[in-house]
Amino acid sequence: MRAIIPVAGIGSRLKPHTYSTPKVLLNVGGKPILGHILDKLSAENINKATFIIGHLGDMIKEYVLKEYPHIDSSFVEQESMEGLGHAIYTAIPTFDDKEIFIILGDTVFDVDLKDVFKNKVSSLGVKHIADPKRFGVAVMNDGFIKTLIEKPQTHVSNLALVGLYYIANSDILIKSLKQLVKNDVRTKGELQLTDALQIMIDLGEKITTFPVEGWYDCGKPETLLSTNKYLLDLKSVSKHFDNVVINHPVFIADDAQIENSVIGPYTTIDKGCKISECIIKNSIIGSKAVVSKIMLEDSLIGNNSIINGSLHKLNSGDSSELDFY
Repeated sequence: MRAIIPVAGIGSRLKPHTYSTPKVLLNVGGKPILGHILDKLSAENINKATFIIGHLGDMIKEYVLKEYPHIDSSFVEQESMEGLGHAIYTAIPTFDDKEIFIILGDTVFDVDLKDVFKNKVSSLGVKHIADPKRFGVAVMNDGFIKTLIEKPQTHVSNLALVGLYYIANSDILIKSLKQLVKNDVRTKGELQLTDALQIMIDLGEKITTFPVEGWYDCGKPETLLSTNKYLLDLKSVSKHFDNVVINHPVFIADDAQIENSVIGPYTTIDKGCKISECIIKNSIIGSKAVVSKIMLEDSLIGNNSIINGSLHKLNSGDSSELDFY
């Protein structure tokens, strides 16, 4: 089975961080978002993957090849951002298995996929959401999907698609994607994967759903922090520092330097950081950041930032230098 992972998005809701770092490489719970996804795929014995890259794609390629050399990786560039259906269409030349598993690159998930894969029936991950207007939704009939609707403005279903798509027959998906592109079928101005999947259903493909309760969005600062909290609850990592109080759960990289500070709970401190005389909680501090004499909460600090002063909440991009007096 081959995983197809679209990671070409700009990540506009996470600016200024995504000006210089791809969204999927932002640290959450001690490693990049993409790292958590690839760990999960490796645990499911999926060792072939296609990455659909665009914005800062070379950084993604470098990370994957360095950190996951055991994965047989292909990289395809999406030259124009025309929707998720278009992204998957660009990856068709790499479809070398009958079964494929599509997973969006900006979500962390916790679900046992073995039962999904063993049934050999195409199946989409769904979560019951009270107001699913910003998602695609599935309308069911006798255990199978009857209709897929992208971002409905009127209520038709509470089963929101969460970005996990198991396709048992990639040939029919290829046929549907080609038809989508040839006929230029667009919803809200884009070539949507949901429309291609609907073509599959119309061609007679049976598609069902599987529940995904453990689904964690990383698309906005507040959801990135909530996902960080979830991951740290699973695993807290730190070492002893003199004159430092650690309130678990936290992740502190081995080479981080911390003195005269209170860290945590729910704080991730990346590699190469230097922290002194700080109180930091529910925050993510990027690699090689230098932070001193400050109180931070609910904050994201970019890589290579230098922060000095006193305030309570901050969202600074990479290589920022701020002084507060």
